[in-house]
Amino acid sequence: MSVLEHPSRDIDYRLAFDLAPVGLALSRQRTMVDCNQALCDMFGAPREQLVGQSFQILYPSADEYERIGERMAPLLGRSGTYSDNRIMKRVGGQAQGETFWCHVTGRALRRDAPHAAGIWSFEDLSSSRTVKAELTPREREVAAFLMDGMTSKQIGKALAISHRTVEIYRARLMRKYGAHSTPDLVHRLLAG
Repeated sequence: MSVLEHPSRDIDYRLAFDLAPVGLALSRQRTMVDCNQALCDMFGAPREQLVGQSFQILYPSADEYERIGERMAPLLGRSGTYSDNRIMKRVGGQAQGETFWCHVTGRALRRDAPHAAGIWSFEDLSSSRTVKAELTPREREVAAFLMDGMTSKQIGKALAISHRTVEIYRARLMRKYGAHSTPDLVHRLLAG
């Protein structure tokens, strides 16, 4: 019988939160109100430096923070959850300013107010996928969507830009990564 089936057994939710194998954060209006040690370690900052701060400090640019927030709100409102792979930025320690691939998953506590309160997990993907080139904010977004298998038209719709603009960013990514085709680019992005 599990702990959940025994009401007399206490579950230490705080300990589970603190010792989770992935970074966890609780948020209100896209501000961190609590986080665990794994998140602190991932971003290279003590808890005191993160709690009370906007998630914006974890993004490579303010533009990406704004655009991803706008993109996730309707999805959180519809399903209550959101997930993607994106490039994030370490905020302290020896790797301060370093960008890395991160898998982010979140749940809105209220669908009618998606950013009001949420629970977020962060998984550092840098051991299997590295950021090898200096990328602009839009190039990072296009790269993330390409790795999800999206077409230029789908990416354009998601980013509210034309598919031709997406193709320009894809061509820039191909040059930066020395790729000869879109599948080759995706392979190089995934391989790091």
